[in-house]
Amino acid sequence: MTTASHAYSLDHILEIYARPFNDLIFAAQQVHRQHFDANTIQCSTLLSIKTGGCPEDCGYCSQSVHHSSDLKSEALMDLEAVRSAAAAAKANGAQRLCMGAAWRAPHDKDIEKVAAMIQIVKEYGLESCVTLGMLKNSQAERLQAAGLDYYNHNLDTSPEFYGEVIHTRSFQDRLDTLEAVRDAGIKICSGGILGMGESRRDRARMLQVLSQLPQAPESIPINALVPIPGTPLESAPPIDGLEFVRTIAVARVMFPEAYVRLSAGRESMSDELQALAFLAGANSIFLGDRLLTTDNASSSHDQMLFEKLGLHAG
Repeated sequence: MTTASHAYSLDHILEIYARPFNDLIFAAQQVHRQHFDANTIQCSTLLSIKTGGCPEDCGYCSQSVHHSSDLKSEALMDLEAVRSAAAAAKANGAQRLCMGAAWRAPHDKDIEKVAAMIQIVKEYGLESCVTLGMLKNSQAERLQAAGLDYYNHNLDTSPEFYGEVIHTRSFQDRLDTLEAVRDAGIKICSGGILGMGESRRDRARMLQVLSQLPQAPESIPINALVPIPGTPLESAPPIDGLEFVRTIAVARVMFPEAYVRLSAGRESMSDELQALAFLAGANSIFLGDRLLTTDNASSSHDQMLFEKLGLHAG
Protein backbone atom coordinates (compact mmCIF):
# COMPACT_ATOMS: atom_id res chain seq x y z
CA MET A 1 0.00 0.00 0.00
CA THR A 2 1.25 3.46 -0.90
CA THR A 3 0.84 5.59 2.18
CA ALA A 4 0.73 9.36 2.36
CA SER A 5 3.00 11.43 4.53
CA HIS A 6 1.29 14.16 6.52
CA ALA A 7 4.59 15.57 7.79
CA TYR A 8 5.28 17.87 4.85
CA SER A 9 4.63 21.51 5.60
CA LEU A 10 4.75 23.88 2.67
CA ASP A 11 7.95 25.39 4.01
CA HIS A 12 9.52 21.93 4.20
CA ILE A 13 8.61 21.17 0.59
CA LEU A 14 10.04 24.51 -0.54
CA GLU A 15 13.23 23.71 1.37
CA ILE A 16 13.52 20.44 -0.56
CA TYR A 17 12.99 22.34 -3.82
CA ALA A 18 15.72 24.82 -2.91
CA ARG A 19 18.47 22.28 -2.19
CA PRO A 20 21.54 22.48 -4.42
CA PHE A 21 20.60 20.67 -7.62
CA ASN A 22 23.16 17.89 -7.23
CA ASP A 23 22.07 17.25 -3.64
CA LEU A 24 18.41 17.11 -4.61
CA ILE A 25 19.03 14.68 -7.47
CA PHE A 26 21.22 12.50 -5.24
CA ALA A 27 18.52 12.38 -2.54
CA ALA A 28 15.83 11.53 -5.08
CA GLN A 29 17.99 8.81 -6.65
CA GLN A 30 18.64 7.25 -3.25
CA VAL A 31 14.91 7.15 -2.48
CA HIS A 32 14.15 5.80 -5.94
CA ARG A 33 16.62 2.92 -5.64
CA GLN A 34 15.16 1.89 -2.29
CA HIS A 35 11.79 1.20 -3.89
CA PHE A 36 12.33 0.56 -7.63
CA ASP A 37 14.76 -0.86 -10.14
CA ALA A 38 16.52 2.34 -11.20
CA ASN A 39 16.72 1.23 -14.84
CA THR A 40 13.15 0.04 -15.35
CA ILE A 41 10.49 2.33 -16.84
CA GLN A 42 6.78 1.56 -16.68
CA CYS A 43 5.25 2.23 -20.10
CA SER A 44 1.65 3.16 -20.82
CA THR A 45 -0.30 4.05 -23.94
CA LEU A 46 -2.90 6.83 -23.96
CA LEU A 47 -6.01 6.51 -26.12
CA SER A 48 -8.67 9.18 -26.68
CA ILE A 49 -11.96 7.28 -26.69
CA LYS A 50 -14.11 10.42 -26.95
CA THR A 51 -12.52 13.56 -28.36
CA GLY A 52 -13.64 17.19 -28.20
CA GLY A 53 -16.87 18.92 -27.27
CA CYS A 54 -16.02 19.22 -23.57
CA PRO A 55 -18.06 21.83 -21.64
CA GLU A 56 -15.18 22.55 -19.26
CA ASP A 57 -12.98 25.61 -19.89
CA CYS A 58 -9.56 24.31 -18.80
CA GLY A 59 -7.16 26.89 -20.19
CA TYR A 60 -4.65 24.35 -21.49
CA CYS A 61 -7.04 22.06 -23.37
CA SER A 62 -7.91 21.98 -27.06
CA GLN A 63 -11.01 19.86 -26.38
CA SER A 64 -12.99 22.64 -24.69
CA VAL A 65 -16.00 24.12 -26.51
CA HIS A 66 -14.98 27.47 -25.00
CA HIS A 67 -11.78 27.64 -27.07
CA SER A 68 -11.11 28.17 -30.75
CA SER A 69 -8.74 25.30 -31.52
CA ASP A 70 -9.17 23.39 -34.78
CA LEU A 71 -10.05 20.16 -33.00
CA LYS A 72 -13.21 18.46 -34.27
CA SER A 73 -15.53 16.67 -31.86
CA GLU A 74 -15.84 12.91 -32.23
CA ALA A 75 -18.27 10.37 -30.81
CA LEU A 76 -17.34 7.66 -28.31
CA MET A 77 -15.07 5.06 -29.87
CA ASP A 78 -16.56 1.67 -30.66
CA LEU A 79 -15.43 -1.51 -28.95
CA GLU A 80 -13.59 -2.99 -31.92
CA ALA A 81 -11.44 0.14 -32.23
CA VAL A 82 -10.57 -0.19 -28.54
CA ARG A 83 -9.72 -3.84 -29.12
CA SER A 84 -7.35 -2.87 -31.95
CA ALA A 85 -5.74 -0.20 -29.78
CA ALA A 86 -5.26 -2.64 -26.90
CA ALA A 87 -3.63 -5.18 -29.22
CA ALA A 88 -1.30 -2.50 -30.61
CA ALA A 89 -0.40 -1.23 -27.13
CA LYS A 90 0.46 -4.76 -26.03
CA ALA A 91 2.56 -5.35 -29.15
CA ASN A 92 4.45 -2.08 -28.60
CA GLY A 93 5.48 -3.06 -25.08
CA ALA A 94 3.00 -1.08 -23.00
CA GLN A 95 1.99 -2.43 -19.60
CA ARG A 96 -1.03 -0.15 -19.23
CA LEU A 97 -3.67 1.32 -21.55
CA CYS A 98 -5.10 4.64 -20.41
CA MET A 99 -8.36 5.80 -22.01
CA GLY A 100 -9.51 9.41 -21.91
CA ALA A 101 -12.94 10.87 -22.68
CA ALA A 102 -13.65 14.60 -23.00
CA TRP A 103 -16.55 14.76 -20.56
CA ARG A 104 -17.28 17.03 -17.63
CA ALA A 105 -18.91 14.03 -15.98
CA PRO A 106 -20.10 10.82 -17.66
CA HIS A 107 -23.70 9.63 -17.68
CA ASP A 108 -24.43 6.19 -16.29
CA LYS A 109 -24.99 4.86 -19.83
CA ASP A 110 -21.50 6.08 -20.70
CA ILE A 111 -20.08 4.23 -17.72
CA GLU A 112 -21.54 0.97 -19.02
CA LYS A 113 -19.82 1.47 -22.38
CA VAL A 114 -16.50 2.28 -20.71
CA ALA A 115 -16.89 -0.78 -18.47
CA ALA A 116 -17.02 -2.94 -21.61
CA MET A 117 -13.85 -1.24 -22.87
CA ILE A 118 -12.08 -1.93 -19.59
CA GLN A 119 -12.91 -5.61 -19.88
CA ILE A 120 -11.39 -5.69 -23.38
CA VAL A 121 -8.20 -4.07 -22.10
CA LYS A 122 -7.97 -6.65 -19.33
CA GLU A 123 -8.32 -9.48 -21.87
CA TYR A 124 -4.95 -8.39 -23.29
CA GLY A 125 -3.26 -8.62 -19.90
CA LEU A 126 -2.84 -4.85 -19.66
CA GLU A 127 -3.48 -2.65 -16.66
CA SER A 128 -6.41 -0.33 -17.28
CA CYS A 129 -6.73 3.37 -16.55
CA VAL A 130 -9.44 5.84 -17.51
CA THR A 131 -9.97 9.58 -17.17
CA LEU A 132 -13.59 10.58 -17.65
CA GLY A 133 -14.06 13.73 -15.57
CA MET A 134 -16.01 13.88 -12.33
CA LEU A 135 -17.44 10.63 -10.95
CA LYS A 136 -20.21 9.73 -8.56
CA ASN A 137 -19.57 6.99 -6.00
CA SER A 138 -21.87 4.55 -7.82
CA GLN A 139 -20.01 5.14 -11.09
CA ALA A 140 -16.63 4.55 -9.48
CA GLU A 141 -17.95 1.31 -8.00
CA ARG A 142 -19.17 0.17 -11.43
CA LEU A 143 -15.76 0.84 -12.98
CA GLN A 144 -14.07 -1.07 -10.19
CA ALA A 145 -16.39 -4.01 -10.76
CA ALA A 146 -15.39 -3.97 -14.45
CA GLY A 147 -11.75 -4.41 -13.41
CA LEU A 148 -10.44 -0.85 -13.57
CA ASP A 149 -6.97 -0.54 -12.05
CA TYR A 150 -6.33 3.23 -12.13
CA TYR A 151 -8.39 6.40 -12.42
CA ASN A 152 -6.62 9.53 -13.60
CA HIS A 153 -7.88 12.84 -12.23
CA ASN A 154 -5.20 15.51 -12.04
CA LEU A 155 -5.22 18.36 -9.55
CA ASP A 156 -3.44 20.35 -12.30
CA THR A 157 -2.00 22.99 -9.94
CA SER A 158 -2.33 24.49 -6.47
CA PRO A 159 -5.76 25.36 -5.02
CA GLU A 160 -4.64 29.00 -4.97
CA PHE A 161 -3.70 29.16 -8.68
CA TYR A 162 -6.42 26.82 -9.91
CA GLY A 163 -8.95 29.59 -10.58
CA GLU A 164 -6.52 31.24 -12.99
CA VAL A 165 -6.78 28.23 -15.30
CA ILE A 166 -10.22 26.65 -14.78
CA HIS A 167 -13.58 28.23 -13.94
CA THR A 168 -16.16 25.52 -14.69
CA ARG A 169 -15.03 22.98 -12.09
CA SER A 170 -13.77 23.71 -8.57
CA PHE A 171 -10.67 22.35 -6.94
CA GLN A 172 -12.93 20.67 -4.37
CA ASP A 173 -14.76 18.89 -7.20
CA ARG A 174 -11.47 17.25 -8.09
CA LEU A 175 -10.84 16.18 -4.51
CA ASP A 176 -14.38 14.77 -4.28
CA THR A 177 -13.81 12.61 -7.36
CA LEU A 178 -10.51 11.33 -5.96
CA GLU A 179 -12.34 10.40 -2.77
CA ALA A 180 -15.04 8.51 -4.69
CA VAL A 181 -12.38 6.64 -6.66
CA ARG A 182 -10.41 5.69 -3.57
CA ASP A 183 -13.55 4.63 -1.68
CA ALA A 184 -14.32 2.27 -4.57
CA GLY A 185 -10.92 0.61 -4.22
CA ILE A 186 -9.40 1.98 -7.43
CA LYS A 187 -5.80 3.18 -7.58
CA ILE A 188 -5.30 6.90 -8.13
CA CYS A 189 -3.29 8.60 -10.83
CA SER A 190 -3.10 12.33 -10.06
CA GLY A 191 -0.55 15.04 -10.67
CA GLY A 192 -0.26 18.37 -12.42
CA ILE A 193 0.79 20.54 -15.31
CA LEU A 194 3.85 22.79 -15.10
CA GLY A 195 4.32 25.94 -17.14
CA MET A 196 0.86 27.50 -16.88
CA GLY A 197 2.19 30.63 -15.17
CA GLU A 198 2.24 29.13 -11.70
CA SER A 199 5.01 29.77 -9.17
CA ARG A 200 7.28 27.25 -7.45
CA ARG A 201 5.09 27.75 -4.39
CA ASP A 202 2.07 26.61 -6.44
CA ARG A 203 3.94 23.51 -7.57
CA ALA A 204 4.88 22.76 -3.98
CA ARG A 205 1.29 23.29 -2.83
CA MET A 206 -0.01 20.86 -5.44
CA LEU A 207 2.36 18.19 -4.14
CA GLN A 208 1.42 19.05 -0.57
CA VAL A 209 -2.28 18.52 -1.31
CA LEU A 210 -1.49 15.13 -2.87
CA SER A 211 0.50 14.22 0.25
CA GLN A 212 -2.48 15.12 2.44
CA LEU A 213 -4.81 12.62 0.80
CA PRO A 214 -5.70 9.71 3.12
CA GLN A 215 -3.64 7.46 0.85
CA ALA A 216 -1.05 8.73 -1.59
CA PRO A 217 -1.59 8.35 -5.34
CA GLU A 218 0.02 5.27 -6.80
CA SER A 219 0.84 7.23 -9.96
CA ILE A 220 1.82 10.91 -10.23
CA PRO A 221 2.06 12.37 -13.74
CA ILE A 222 4.17 15.51 -14.07
CA ASN A 223 3.21 17.26 -17.31
CA ALA A 224 4.95 20.12 -19.07
CA LEU A 225 2.37 22.36 -20.71
CA VAL A 226 2.05 21.88 -24.47
CA PRO A 227 0.78 25.30 -25.64
CA ILE A 228 -2.04 24.75 -28.12
CA PRO A 229 -3.16 27.48 -30.55
CA GLY A 230 -6.66 28.70 -29.78
CA THR A 231 -6.41 28.05 -26.03
CA PRO A 232 -5.88 30.75 -23.38
CA LEU A 233 -2.42 29.37 -22.61
CA GLU A 234 -1.20 29.27 -26.22
CA SER A 235 1.47 31.90 -25.48
CA ALA A 236 2.57 30.67 -22.06
CA PRO A 237 6.37 30.65 -21.73
CA PRO A 238 7.79 27.13 -21.28
CA ILE A 239 8.76 25.86 -17.85
CA ASP A 240 12.51 25.99 -17.22
CA GLY A 241 13.93 22.52 -17.78
CA LEU A 242 15.86 22.35 -14.52
CA GLU A 243 12.82 23.55 -12.57
CA PHE A 244 10.82 20.77 -14.23
CA VAL A 245 13.42 18.21 -13.16
CA ARG A 246 13.42 19.66 -9.63
CA THR A 247 9.68 19.02 -9.44
CA ILE A 248 10.20 15.40 -10.53
CA ALA A 249 12.84 15.00 -7.83
CA VAL A 250 10.70 16.57 -5.11
CA ALA A 251 7.80 14.31 -6.08
CA ARG A 252 10.09 11.27 -5.83
CA VAL A 253 11.35 12.30 -2.39
CA MET A 254 7.80 12.91 -1.12
CA PHE A 255 6.22 9.83 -2.71
CA PRO A 256 8.82 7.05 -2.53
CA GLU A 257 6.50 4.23 -3.64
CA ALA A 258 4.57 6.01 -6.40
CA TYR A 259 5.24 5.83 -10.11
CA VAL A 260 6.27 9.35 -11.15
CA ARG A 261 5.40 9.77 -14.80
CA LEU A 262 7.33 11.96 -17.19
CA SER A 263 4.17 12.81 -19.07
CA ALA A 264 3.06 15.48 -21.57
CA GLY A 265 5.72 17.67 -23.16
CA ARG A 266 8.30 14.97 -23.87
CA GLU A 267 8.05 15.57 -27.61
CA SER A 268 9.87 18.90 -27.20
CA MET A 269 12.34 17.73 -24.54
CA SER A 270 15.94 16.91 -25.38
CA ASP A 271 17.33 13.48 -24.62
CA GLU A 272 19.50 15.10 -21.98
CA LEU A 273 16.53 16.66 -20.19
CA GLN A 274 14.63 13.37 -20.24
CA ALA A 275 17.71 11.58 -18.90
CA LEU A 276 17.87 14.07 -16.02
CA ALA A 277 14.18 13.46 -15.30
CA PHE A 278 14.80 9.70 -15.12
CA LEU A 279 17.80 10.35 -12.87
CA ALA A 280 15.52 12.46 -10.66
CA GLY A 281 13.16 9.55 -10.16
CA ALA A 282 10.72 9.54 -13.08
CA ASN A 283 9.97 5.91 -13.88
CA SER A 284 6.94 5.97 -16.14
CA ILE A 285 6.20 7.36 -19.62
CA PHE A 286 3.56 7.23 -22.32
CA LEU A 287 4.49 5.36 -25.48
CA GLY A 288 3.10 6.33 -28.87
CA ASP A 289 3.08 9.35 -31.13
CA ARG A 290 -0.04 10.97 -29.62
CA LEU A 291 -1.27 11.96 -26.15
CA LEU A 292 -5.02 12.47 -26.62
CA THR A 293 -4.69 15.53 -28.91
CA THR A 294 -1.01 16.51 -28.70
CA ASP A 295 2.19 15.05 -30.13
CA ASN A 296 4.38 12.71 -28.11
CA ALA A 297 7.90 11.42 -28.61
CA SER A 298 7.89 8.65 -31.21
CA SER A 299 8.19 5.03 -30.16
CA SER A 300 11.31 4.59 -32.29
CA HIS A 301 12.98 7.55 -30.59
CA ASP A 302 12.02 6.19 -27.17
CA GLN A 303 13.61 2.87 -28.05
CA MET A 304 16.84 4.59 -29.10
CA LEU A 305 16.84 6.68 -25.93
CA PHE A 306 16.28 3.61 -23.75
CA GLU A 307 19.20 1.89 -25.48
CA LYS A 308 21.49 4.89 -24.95
CA LEU A 309 20.59 5.09 -21.26
CA GLY A 310 20.48 1.35 -20.56
CA LEU A 311 16.81 1.48 -19.60
CA HIS A 312 14.19 -1.15 -20.22
CA ALA A 313 10.41 -1.32 -20.06
CA GLY A 314 8.87 -3.25 -17.22
